[in-house]
Amino acid sequence: MTVTAPPSLEQEERRRPEDVPAAPARPKRPKAPIWAKITTGLGALLLLTGGGGVIAVKTVIAQTTSTIAEGNLTGDAAKTTEEGADTGTLKGPIDILLMGLDARARWAADELHSDTIIILHIPATHDRAYLISIPRDTEVKVPAFGPSKYNGGTAKATEAFYWGAQNGAGWTGGAQLLAKTLKNLTGISFDGAAIINFGGFKNVIDQLGGVHMCVDQQVTSHHMVWVGGKPMYTADAKKTGKATKPIVHKVGCRDMEGWEALDYARQRYGLKNGDYDRQRHQQQLIKAMAKKAASSGVLSNPLKISKLIKAAGNSLVLDTNKVAIADFVLGLKGVAANDMVLLRTNSGTFAGNANGREGVTKESAQMYAAVKKDKLDQFILANPDVVANEK
Repeated sequence: MTVTAPPSLEQEERRRPEDVPAAPARPKRPKAPIWAKITTGLGALLLLTGGGGVIAVKTVIAQTTSTIAEGNLTGDAAKTTEEGADTGTLKGPIDILLMGLDARARWAADELHSDTIIILHIPATHDRAYLISIPRDTEVKVPAFGPSKYNGGTAKATEAFYWGAQNGAGWTGGAQLLAKTLKNLTGISFDGAAIINFGGFKNVIDQLGGVHMCVDQQVTSHHMVWVGGKPMYTADAKKTGKATKPIVHKVGCRDMEGWEALDYARQRYGLKNGDYDRQRHQQQLIKAMAKKAASSGVLSNPLKISKLIKAAGNSLVLDTNKVAIADFVLGLKGVAANDMVLLRTNSGTFAGNANGREGVTKESAQMYAAVKKDKLDQFILANPDVVANEK
């Protein structure tokens, strides 16, 4: 069954505020969430360069996570005991699904796509990590999903979240259906997941004092413009009636504020390889955030940790799999920002399938299989071209 496509991101930009309910529904927070460190702003996932300050970190986490929601985001795609899952611990390889949403206040929860889809893989050695982006336009078979009353069909990966969020299922339903769709596509089950609104992403970067990014291709923003010397979303800028100027991201390395770094990492139109270049830039941003947090001593300063978590809190939904934060910190202390390897799918360019739509190459299918078997290191040695150029 082929389903009618949900509204495109461009159509979402054109929506009038009065046509859409006020704010996305978010699951209630049943208790102080855990694993907050692993998903704070996505970039804070791999900041564990040492064991110092663990007691302070635990105390601050308990005091500053009141705004972070927790929910079951993996659903039927959660890793099972037979697949090696050990609930409440960090034993063995870890696979986490990261989802980025553009959830502005004028858009309802059931009108959103997952604009960013990344699988974080940490091998059983817990000494490094890999980021694998799933192309948003990949043609996928989306299974039927009771909570959203979806009957199943063929869609783009980015649309699976949309179909899962319908009929009141919200962000939790969207995440569960996307996770199940990706498990069917890649064979990978998940130990946890995180959703972050792009607004929260910006707040975390600003709290870090900006990040250092290298622009490899000049590109004009498709989302924002200058209005009176200030950056503004295009849809909002039109309402002001004031003159606008295009925002152009020029080639070169520099420190960026949150809005600039996020806007650059979200561009795909005008780039040589379109969404594949965007995927690489998003991975670079996550690594840049991790580097900045690591170099600024976040782990050793409870006050900095507190501010970072508060900056992201309202924009996060976590699936923690009941892992205690102390176990997480101690278990992954060997993972540092510089040990984050960026991987590319489909050789970093469009790979058409039999339907002329975005598909999955044989090499990428083998890479997914290597993740599931925790044999990614061996796969990369045999296929070094999957490692992305970071500049």
